[in-house]
Amino acid sequence: MTAEEKKQVALLKGTGVSPGIVIGKAYILERGMPEPAHFCYLKASETEGEIERFKNALKESREQLKGIKKKVEAAADGRGKEHIRIIDAHLMILKDDMLINDTIKVIRQERVNAEWALSKVLKDLMQFFGKIDDEYLRSRSFDIEHIVNRVLVNLMGKRHESVADLNAPSVVVSHDLTPADTAQMVKGTVLAFLTDVGGATSHTAIMARSLEIPAIVGLESITRSVETGDTVIIDGTTGTVIINPSESVIDVYMKRQERYKVYGRELFHYKDLPSETKDGRRIRLMGNIEMADEITSIAEHGGEGVGLYRTEFLFMNRAQLPTENEHFQAYKQVVRKISPHPAIIRTLDVGGDKLLLGDKNEEINPALGLRAIRFCLKNTDIFKTQLRGILRASATGKVKVLFPMISGIDELRLSKAILEEAKAELKAEGKPFDTNIEVGAMIEIPSAAIIADLICKEADFISIGTNDLLQYTLAIDRVNEHVAYLYEPMHPAVLRIIKSVADAAQAAGVSVGVCGEMAGEPAYALILIGLGIDQLSMNANSILKVKRLVRSVNYAEAKKICRHIVNLSTARDVEQYINAKLPELHRKEEFWV
Repeated sequence: MTAEEKKQVALLKGTGVSPGIVIGKAYILERGMPEPAHFCYLKASETEGEIERFKNALKESREQLKGIKKKVEAAADGRGKEHIRIIDAHLMILKDDMLINDTIKVIRQERVNAEWALSKVLKDLMQFFGKIDDEYLRSRSFDIEHIVNRVLVNLMGKRHESVADLNAPSVVVSHDLTPADTAQMVKGTVLAFLTDVGGATSHTAIMARSLEIPAIVGLESITRSVETGDTVIIDGTTGTVIINPSESVIDVYMKRQERYKVYGRELFHYKDLPSETKDGRRIRLMGNIEMADEITSIAEHGGEGVGLYRTEFLFMNRAQLPTENEHFQAYKQVVRKISPHPAIIRTLDVGGDKLLLGDKNEEINPALGLRAIRFCLKNTDIFKTQLRGILRASATGKVKVLFPMISGIDELRLSKAILEEAKAELKAEGKPFDTNIEVGAMIEIPSAAIIADLICKEADFISIGTNDLLQYTLAIDRVNEHVAYLYEPMHPAVLRIIKSVADAAQAAGVSVGVCGEMAGEPAYALILIGLGIDQLSMNANSILKVKRLVRSVNYAEAKKICRHIVNLSTARDVEQYINAKLPELHRKEEFWV
């Protein structure tokens, strides 16, 4: 038996963050945590030498990132600007006073070597970020880990491996990938990538979707399971990796890969067709973004605007809060790129303990604490600075402002009052803005859903955030593996809430959209359309498959289906009914089976 034949076939499951099927050879790009030696009880003079080594490693790390940034700036790829912004954010981390001063403090007080002191500070930071409830913000800890690892590698005198070193098409396998890595990726050379860690909202995942490279993250043990040169199959839709597959399995996936390509080509036939049902119901399909670079993909997939611009990235990994001009420039870039379509900009949706690297104020239950609009109404200077930036951007194109986590009328009225103050200030300063900018409220708390009729009287539009709505309605933490099975989008209670909100919007004559994960799945989209939703915002890669669904159904039939399912008893009952109905309404091509 040959060495090749002795290799064990293995199947791993992770989080598919960028769709596609790839069959290729693995290339291990190790990005595990360096293991520094521990030298303690140094002399005072030696500690000063360690501090100097630490500062030199910081300087070397900055120079390396600046070099990568120059390469990206020189590249012709139009998506490079967002890579540059992330590298800039990492350069900011390298200047962070807490990271630097805490490391120096540990060196002096504990008389240890720089590597050990820095790894100790990193451990404390990772524990802090691990307590953050919000998945997007929690995933920012990977950025800090990336930067600290770069400094540690420089301290230890090791060489930095890079995806730029690839000389043959490969599937990159790593513990994690830094934005510096993804910034240097070339589609065609990097066939796909697999990582031990990461989530759907990590920069690695965002960049994979932006570059449209199939990717699976959170595989936990992929770097221990694969060797360079191994054949791997990646299904980025299902999050499946097969290591050293047999020839028969390869044949099966080659056929699936071809069906996937055919399916993809067919979907693009829908790109420029109107998004409307067979009986003429118009459903606007838009994209969710965190970075301006993702707009390119929205346009390529026929999206009709930005349905949710998450602005939290502007506040992360920096020593100071963003200025009004930084807000303005970021939003202006989005608005101009998506024009003539609208951009819905959501105001800051984080809590006070999650803003800055150096701010460690903790809450017992941050999910129910001072977050989103509550934080903004308590910190009106931060809120108004952002609103002024949004208003100024509204002079450059169609902008709508969206307030998150509204629980009642008082919060909406207070938010609108501060917006009016910002308008008055800009008017006095002679700065242009859209005086009739539309104001929306996010419905993601049951209390807001119950009084949706009242909210619709004071909002120009409403947007249902199904991710949080499910979490609060079903009383489950969707990132807690012990109760994750209870996270059921087809739960009758959830469907009834969505219907009541849609009915209230329709009665008030205002638009109602959904910007949660439900919007991007055809089965859920069918339900949402039948419940009366007229706007769906999703990941750009989902737009065409949802448009295909929209154009394949009758609104009248979708409403009839929903009248039936809201009276069913369980999520399983709803799921079975929908799965039975879909083939009748829409020729479903399951390219992954």
